[in-house]
Amino acid sequence: MWVLFLLLAWAAAGVACARLCLAAASAGRGLAAGPAAGPRGTAAGAAPAVLPAGPLSLYETAFLSGGPHRVADLALVAMSRQRRMLLAHTGWATVVDPEGRDAIERSVIAALGPEGQSRIPPVRAAVTTADAVRALGDRLVSAGLAVPAAVRDRVTAASRQVRGAALLVLVSGLAAEVLAGQAGGGTGAGAGHPVAPWFALPLVLTLGTLAIARFEIRTWTRWASPAGELRLRAAADRGRGERALLTALALRGPGVLPQPELRQALGGARSPLRGQ
Repeated sequence: MWVLFLLLAWAAAGVACARLCLAAASAGRGLAAGPAAGPRGTAAGAAPAVLPAGPLSLYETAFLSGGPHRVADLALVAMSRQRRMLLAHTGWATVVDPEGRDAIERSVIAALGPEGQSRIPPVRAAVTTADAVRALGDRLVSAGLAVPAAVRDRVTAASRQVRGAALLVLVSGLAAEVLAGQAGGGTGAGAGHPVAPWFALPLVLTLGTLAIARFEIRTWTRWASPAGELRLRAAADRGRGERALLTALALRGPGVLPQPELRQALGGARSPLRGQ
């Protein structure tokens, strides 16, 4: 009976690891192909977006570093420091100047509703799905600076499946050991002998795959592509004063803000980074 658990463990480990390898290979081919594949919602073969050769904008830096949530945080903090919005440490946002200076700020103001006041989490969630933020992401993907959402989601889901397979192998091994112990009076491989070691190889396979994936495919679970990472490294050395603070926020999140009330309002370093 315990052999069925072993077969189940091998099947789960093999399928999960194969799926992760295929997802990684597909992601590698997609990134190597560059922007020709087109962003989400753009037909393949369409002309890729061309970003200016100069520095990334703050919104572009925020998206490549932390995705749509980071863009929302950047817009909220920028408006707050310009006294055009109040961010309370209790987690409420109140608009002071209802005139947004760009499409993303207008999305923030629209998310606050007709009363001009709302809790920050719903505002952030609404901004991350706004047309302006989606257009920003599509433009970065088309330019080859951001990892397409489909690629990132596929690799992330495959990694999660391998972790689940590793847990299944452990559970199957323990169950097989219990069954073998209960049938200790019989004959065969499980009679009087531990069967858990038979599960060592599929466990090593799944854990080894996860260890390799941690270093080899992490690029495809981030927002920025390798080309985008190069642009981000250049962005880290620019800016002074207010620009430097907003750049640090775009790169590293609300945890870098010097005002405790702003960090508390935005959730500090625990502010969500992905629309995952």
